[in-house]
Amino acid sequence: MKTAVETAESHSFSLILADFKELTKARLAVSVVFSSIAGYLLGATQIEVVSLLLLAFGGYCMVGASNAFNQVIEKDLDAKMMRTRNRPLPAGRVSVNSAMFMAVTLTLLGVITLYILNPKTAMFGAISIFLYTGVYTPLKTVTPLAVFVGALPGAIPFMLGWVAATNDFGIEPGTLFMIQFFWQFPHFWALGWMLDDDYKRGGFKMLPTGAKDKGTVVQIIMYTIWMIIISIIPVFGITGRLHLSVLAAVIVFLMGMVMLAFAFRLYEKRDNKTARKLMLASVSYITLMQLVYVIDKLL
Repeated sequence: MKTAVETAESHSFSLILADFKELTKARLAVSVVFSSIAGYLLGATQIEVVSLLLLAFGGYCMVGASNAFNQVIEKDLDAKMMRTRNRPLPAGRVSVNSAMFMAVTLTLLGVITLYILNPKTAMFGAISIFLYTGVYTPLKTVTPLAVFVGALPGAIPFMLGWVAATNDFGIEPGTLFMIQFFWQFPHFWALGWMLDDDYKRGGFKMLPTGAKDKGTVVQIIMYTIWMIIISIIPVFGITGRLHLSVLAAVIVFLMGMVMLAFAFRLYEKRDNKTARKLMLASVSYITLMQLVYVIDKLL
């Protein structure tokens, strides 16, 4: 049987781990790592397990650092929102100094790990942290254009995997970047729609028109259409080594049309329930689209 001290230590470790996962937004970080690995598998001519592990670890560190910096900057605003007021910093479970130490440590670990892969990967990872922390985060309370800026670092992971595999930036990683770039808008505006009241408590300006209106949904629809178009461009053979078979392109196109249908549904309903369905559809789309690309290449 465990002693009282051992039980207390185990409980304490569980709490520390839970706070670490919340500060780094573990679920989001894992999804970003998934995108990076998908990009790596698309770019690699030969899969190296060590490189995959370095990419996964370095990628998690970079995303975790960005999220930790973000929560340090926004701790007072997070305290005002229902969704975020119990995060480690506003709840007082973690000090600002501790969170900053962790963020800086993760940044250094991430840059060094990605540099071991190749310098270009480390450079794009560092750019991602800078844009997310230094530009996107402070802009969120100033202008809805913050979402456009935030879409830049948000689109880097899929591209980053290709660069990690090839040490080269060209039409192929550029296409992967554009797919995930356009995807960001319907995804985050659907999320922003759902959480609009809470975001307003924190002073965040997330919706493009500033309101849950037709203008916002029109922009969601437009960006979804652009996402669909970019997603199937590789089938035409104009994106270098990045190829897509006709069957895979049809599957990706149909998945995009499902997401577009949810966007049109939001135009009709303009309610939180429909926005949530669009947000969930967008999460399914980006994951399944990347799987289709990878499976199509491997087959």
